[in-house]
Amino acid sequence: MKSFFEGIQWLFDNIILGLHEVLRSLELSNWWLANLISWAFIIICCYYTWYWTKQLQAHKDNNEENQDTTAHSFLK
Repeated sequence: MKSFFEGIQWLFDNIILGLHEVLRSLELSNWWLANLISWAFIIICCYYTWYWTKQLQAHKDNNEENQDTTAHSFLK
């Protein structure tokens, strides 16, 4: 059982959280490049948030959205 949890530890330390180590070492050598990567992720998230709200508004304008409070059986 101990080897199972050590395997999970190895997976997270070396594989899943490896990107954080790369970004941390990059920040020490080139601060601008590390922040450029962060800003790229922020811009991508902002775009998809805008797209999602645009789609919500399109469904609301087409009256496809059921806003009745009894739409779910547990709310009756």
